[in-house]
Amino acid sequence: MNILFLSISNIDLNKHSIYSDLLKKFSKNNCDIYVVSAAQRRSKEKTNLIVENNVHTLKVKTTNITKTNIIEKGITTLTIENRFKTEIKKYFKNVRFDLVLYPTPPITFTNVVEFVKKRDNAKAYLLLKDIFPQNAVDIGMMRKSGVMGILYKMFRKKEKKLYAVSDYIGCMSQANVDYVLKHNSEVPKEKVHICPNTIDVVDDFLSDERKLQIREKYGIPKDVKVFIYGGNLGKPQDIPFVIECLKANAGKKDRFFVICGTGTEYPKLKAFVETEKPSNVLLINGLPKAEYEEFVKAFDIGLIFLDKRFTIPNFPSRSLSYMNSKMPILACTDKNTDIGKVISENGFGWWCESDSTEKFTAAVDFAIKEDITAMGEKGYKYLCENYTSKNSYDIIMKNITESEKVKV
Repeated sequence: MNILFLSISNIDLNKHSIYSDLLKKFSKNNCDIYVVSAAQRRSKEKTNLIVENNVHTLKVKTTNITKTNIIEKGITTLTIENRFKTEIKKYFKNVRFDLVLYPTPPITFTNVVEFVKKRDNAKAYLLLKDIFPQNAVDIGMMRKSGVMGILYKMFRKKEKKLYAVSDYIGCMSQANVDYVLKHNSEVPKEKVHICPNTIDVVDDFLSDERKLQIREKYGIPKDVKVFIYGGNLGKPQDIPFVIECLKANAGKKDRFFVICGTGTEYPKLKAFVETEKPSNVLLINGLPKAEYEEFVKAFDIGLIFLDKRFTIPNFPSRSLSYMNSKMPILACTDKNTDIGKVISENGFGWWCESDSTEKFTAAVDFAIKEDITAMGEKGYKYLCENYTSKNSYDIIMKNITESEKVKV
C-alpha cells in the first residue's frame, strides 16, 4: 500500500511527533510512505528527496508559513499547493498512491488531493487539526466583512472544497465532529469521526535525582509545585492574558511557572520577565525537541492556554507530552473546546475558563493541594488506552477497509 502524506511540518520519522509516530506505524505494517513537506525559507533548504528504506521524504522549498507575519503566511498558504503538485509530478510520476493523508493547516491542499485521487484512484483522509478560517476570525486576525471579508470568503470556500474532496474526515474530539457537522450541513455524517492526536508512548521516566539536577541547573526551587507550559507562544494562546495570570501569582512561594517555547508573541513575555523580574517565573526561548522531552519530565503540572474568544474547539497536542510524563494538566481555555471536559471527567486535571486571572489562580490553588502523583498515573493510563499511534492507525484502517474503497 502506497501512502502519500502532505504536510507543512518538517516530518522526520527518526524523531517523535504525532505525525511521524503515525507514519511509522503504517511503515511497520508494510506500507510504503511518501512524505511531501515544506522546506520553509528560514531553513535555507532546496527542494530535495531523501529515501530511507520504505520512506521517501520530499522536502519542497517554500516561503515561510509558520511563525511569520500574516502577509507571508497568507501568500504561502495560497501558493503552496501548486508547489507541492509540481514536485509530486516530477519526483513521484511513476508512483501510484492508494491513500492520501493530510492534516490541516493548511486548507489549500485541495488541488493536490484532487490530482492524486483522479490520477491514481486514491482515497483521501483529512486529519482535521485546525478549523480555518474561523479560528482566525475568532482571535481578530481576520474579519468576515470589509476587505478582509473577501479573503475570509475565499478561504471559507476552500475549506468547504477540502471537506468535499475528502473521503474521510478524522477529528480530534467529539466537539470537533459536532462543530464540523453543525457548520457544514453539506458534509455527510458518515465521513466524519474521531481520530485523535496520538503518539508512541515512551516509558522513559526520570529519577528523582535527575529531576533535581534539572531544577538546579535552571535555578528552579525543588520544594514547590512547578507548572510548565511548553509549546507555541502565539495569538491562539492569548499571551497578554498569560502575562496577567503570571502577574496575579507573582511572588507566591508555593508555586513556580516555567514557560518554554517560541512564537510570534514570545517578545511580549520576554519584555514582561525582563521588566518585572518575577521571582517565580522562568522563561526559556525553546529547546531542541529531545532536550525538551527530558526537561518537561522534571516538573509537576502541565499548562494549556487558549484564547477565551475561540468558538472552534481546539485540542492541543501538547497535552500528550504531559500525559506521557505522568503529569496532571491544568487547562485554561475557552468554553467551546472539550479538552477541559476530557481532563476533568477522567480525573487527570483541572479546567478553568480563560476569561479571568481569578479563575486561573483559584485553579492553581486547588491543584497544588491535590495528589498529583495519582492524577498523573490516571493521565498516563488514559493516554495508553486512547491516544497511542496504534489507536489512530486502527481508526484510519478501520474506516478505509470497512468501506472497501482501498485494498490493503
